[in-house]
Amino acid sequence: MMAKQRTPPTYQRNAFAPSLLAAAALFVAPALIGNDWFLAVLFLTAILGVIVAWFAVQARQWWWVPVFAVIVVIWNPVFPFPFAGPVWTAAQPVAAVVFLVAGALIKVRRP
Repeated sequence: MMAKQRTPPTYQRNAFAPSLLAAAALFVAPALIGNDWFLAVLFLTAILGVIVAWFAVQARQWWWVPVFAVIVVIWNPVFPFPFAGPVWTAAQPVAAVVFLVAGALIKVRRP
């Protein structure tokens, strides 16, 4: 029996892993709001937002850059906004979904 020749994928999704990490943190974030650990969520979200935006630039998918610029500004830990309440709690999973969609859609052709 001959083994099938496997063709390598033509695209790679560099933003997928950082998007998964950010989404995991953001899905847990509503339980951490008001806790000291929420600062870690802010740092993680802002840093991974910059990374995903950079992968979008490399993939020439510019429309993701303003989306992640907004995420980076809103979740920035250096000058945090005093958000609270149900809108801020609901924003966490919404941002997680944005990360997951971007991670799945941002791709570059393999050389």
